[in-house]
Amino acid sequence: MNRDDQLTHLDREGQARMVDVGEKDKTAREAKARATVRMKPETRRVLLSGEVPKGDALAVARIAGIQAAKRTSELIPLCHPLAITSCDVEFRPADDDERFVIEASVRCADRTGVEMEALTAVSVAALTLYDMLKAIDRALVIEEVVLLEKQGGRTGHYRRGR
Repeated sequence: MNRDDQLTHLDREGQARMVDVGEKDKTAREAKARATVRMKPETRRVLLSGEVPKGDALAVARIAGIQAAKRTSELIPLCHPLAITSCDVEFRPADDDERFVIEASVRCADRTGVEMEALTAVSVAALTLYDMLKAIDRALVIEEVVLLEKQGGRTGHYRRGR
């Protein structure tokens, strides 16, 4: 097994370690992720109307997602801290009457990718929606959390098949 085939987050003794990215060049990186939250149709109507008893759930979830992206290295043990240059968190109702879609796009110019930051952003935004809506719908379900696309770095461009 050559070095490129080894699990990079394990040392020779099988112990977890942070990968040394110090020799890599800084390049433009971008990642997009999505999470879906399933809720009762009435809950979705309340969310869309802006009449959630706890306040503006979408605004709070957007800020939570952005903050989570910025703090990913504190939450995921082997992630490197990155100088994020942009983080957008967007919400939209799905085509049915029960699901709500959260998408995040994160950018940086650094030595490693921002996939974990995008995934963390949508995950925390979904958890925040759950928290803001649980008083009116205990049956909420956070569904699919996926990487949609990533660009930059050694592995180049990846786009999830639809």
